[in-house]
Amino acid sequence: MAQIQPSLDSYRRRWDLSPDGPAVETRSSQLLPVVASGEPAMLKVAISPEERAGAALMVWWEGVGAARVLAHEGAAILLERAVGGCSLLDLATSCRDDEASRIACAVAARLHGPRDRPPPDLVPLDAWFAELWPVGARYGGILGACADAARTLLAAPREIGVLHGDIHHGNVLDFGPERGWLAIDPKGLWGERTYDFANLLCNPELPMTRDPARLARQATIIAEAANLDRGRLLLWALAYAGLAAAWDLDNEGPTEVHLRMPRVLAEILALSP
Repeated sequence: MAQIQPSLDSYRRRWDLSPDGPAVETRSSQLLPVVASGEPAMLKVAISPEERAGAALMVWWEGVGAARVLAHEGAAILLERAVGGCSLLDLATSCRDDEASRIACAVAARLHGPRDRPPPDLVPLDAWFAELWPVGARYGGILGACADAARTLLAAPREIGVLHGDIHHGNVLDFGPERGWLAIDPKGLWGERTYDFANLLCNPELPMTRDPARLARQATIIAEAANLDRGRLLLWALAYAGLAAAWDLDNEGPTEVHLRMPRVLAEILALSP
């Protein structure tokens, strides 16, 4: 088993947790599967401020549509652990793509439901898109079109509320027959509801993500399942694809890998009624 980082071990001892697998470190957090009071759980210590904000939103959701928070202190959060055997990625890649999209939409509906208390501090979408503006201005072309789409949407938002900010096939997990499908790892945003479905179309973990026929069909499935305007969903996906490219650019500028998804979405938008 990999050595447990001191920050993880500190909370493990404080909350009387037993390790139940190897520790993992990502760019934004440290993770350790544990057993808490006889139940499987996940200990997560945030490295980035973004992860801290996401933890506060997980607490606010109180296990409705999201994994239940068992403990939270400072940078650390203890979550119930997904124990089901299904994966949205597996569903999507095994001829059940429509089902996977509908499951994610159902989870998002629970997250977007009304609450009787004010939310924690959240990042507004116009600030979230800040890195796209200079990229669109510098490179123009399809990235400029992505920036224009984002400006148009942000200038006249609809159905504003609390957003997960990163709903995709890897962030909606199977928590077993009692708890069902639940979300993890929110970004904690505030803005138009439709934005929360953009990454379902753009998820790079799916090998068929850039297939125009698949994108067009899933836009229809998601729009119907979540009661969205299909054209507006595609426009948000175009804006998001540009933002994702902006996050990934280096000094060499955009490559075909960065531009493929925005171009496919722009083509679909041109053909959409």
